[in-house]
Amino acid sequence: MTVLPEHERSNPYSAYGAHGSVLVMNSGSSSLKYQLVNPVGGEAIAAGTIERIGESNGVIKHRFAGNTTTREEPVADHAEALRIALSLFDDVGPRLADANVYAVGHRVVHGGATFSRPVLVNDDVERQILELAPLAPLHNPANVTGISVARELLPDVPHVAVFDTAFFSSLPEAASTYALEKETAKKYGVRRYGFHGTSHHYVSGKVARVLGRRLQDLNIIVLHLGNGASASAVRGGVAVDTSMGLTPLEGLVMGTRTGDIDPAVIFHLARNANMSIDELDDLFNKRSGIKGLAGENDFRALHELIAAGDEDARLALDVYIHRLRKYIGAYMAVLGRIDVIAFTAGVGENDDIVRAQVVEGLAGLGIAVDPERNAVRSKEPRVISPDWTSTLVMVVPTMEELAIARLSVEIVEETEKAGRPVTFPPAAPTAGAATGAAEPEAAPDAQGPAEPEATPES
Repeated sequence: MTVLPEHERSNPYSAYGAHGSVLVMNSGSSSLKYQLVNPVGGEAIAAGTIERIGESNGVIKHRFAGNTTTREEPVADHAEALRIALSLFDDVGPRLADANVYAVGHRVVHGGATFSRPVLVNDDVERQILELAPLAPLHNPANVTGISVARELLPDVPHVAVFDTAFFSSLPEAASTYALEKETAKKYGVRRYGFHGTSHHYVSGKVARVLGRRLQDLNIIVLHLGNGASASAVRGGVAVDTSMGLTPLEGLVMGTRTGDIDPAVIFHLARNANMSIDELDDLFNKRSGIKGLAGENDFRALHELIAAGDEDARLALDVYIHRLRKYIGAYMAVLGRIDVIAFTAGVGENDDIVRAQVVEGLAGLGIAVDPERNAVRSKEPRVISPDWTSTLVMVVPTMEELAIARLSVEIVEETEKAGRPVTFPPAAPTAGAATGAAEPEAAPDAQGPAEPEATPES
């Protein structure tokens, strides 16, 4: 799968050869999500989910050619889940043997300070990802399980780990460092890592391509608003700040997470409510945020409650919007000027009420949305601000699977170009692979086929 010279590309924006696909996998603690992606055209050829792994009633869905195959049956473990997925490709389509799978790209939540870009997977990489489990105890062990099983069942294809944290490895020390006693912070890896990096990377690059501008010339605030939510400040394609920190708990108010909160609340509840660490973890991550304030974290239901006069729901949305506006103001100061504010992910792409309220009253700063443009429902990236604003406001659907697929292709091709044969497992990553520059920008998207769905938030 070679890189074609510009004049030989049927699509001048495509950096990859005309053949091959990438199988993108996201292995959770009790689920497996996968997509077979065309890294050139950008479309999801097929996709599926296997949920409730290890329970008595597993749910299996496989989508191909406009049809969805659904089954309910026990799925013992991730090995069986992947075997089921591979059998569905054979039975329902498309056959992976015919799809010319060039690589398997694995979403990994936490790369710590070890991985600043995607890497080819081998035994050492698996071990290092697992060693980072204290930083992401719910995610990294499940990610490694999926990688290990996939390498066993698909041994003749290179496997690439793509890290949620990698895009934010470029953060300046002033942004990534907490004012915690430095020896303790260093010993236990306490710093700002950031998450949703693949989405922030993709969206910031997509903004430049849609506008026909050089990414290096743009200052962009990306607002990834899903059940998990994060903001980033991106200068010239390089992340200089982000809202999530050591874990995905910090920052914006989210569906079930507190976001920013006085850390002394933990001490207060431990001393006065006799809450354990596990109880506090559950409270902050699963029973707070919009759901904790309003009893509902689906924004469609939240708007219905507000329309019916529910004051708790109104307050929940007000708190959510207030936090977003604070981060926009903070990142204006960090960047010096804002060329684009880009909304993405489930809420960001679909909730015109949230978008309008976030920028309400900011016209004096050159930020506003046009009501008619904002009300449009579309899967296409678009500008929703009026023509007079100095800062463009955009809606840019995220495509994390496509970004993972393209980054996987780039890493494999980079290895081939370096003159080192791709072996299975490949040679252990060098120090440069762990500490290298920010990821290369994903290749521009072709126009045409439907785009893959967004990967669920961490």
